[in-house]
Amino acid sequence: MPYGAESFVMTGLTNIFGMLFVLTVLFLVIVAPLWIIFHYVSRSSASKRLSSEDEAMLEEIWESAQRMEERIQTLERILDEETPGWRRSRT
Repeated sequence: MPYGAESFVMTGLTNIFGMLFVLTVLFLVIVAPLWIIFHYVSRSSASKRLSSEDEAMLEEIWESAQRMEERIQTLERILDEETPGWRRSRT
């Protein structure tokens, strides 16, 4: 290969590797950090919402608490009727 052709091929390879290097650096400096940031932002917003299972469990707990409150009120009413001074004797 003549000297000029070999120099031209080496210059072309150098330019290709240089371009790949520049593109890689740009990707690592600009695209990758933005990608990571947006990934975790979307994960964070998704974790703030309740899943359907969590909503069902919360609804069940709420209903159970309401039933328990009604039972306590009923027991207090019964105790008020049968033992009027029960609240004073507690303290």
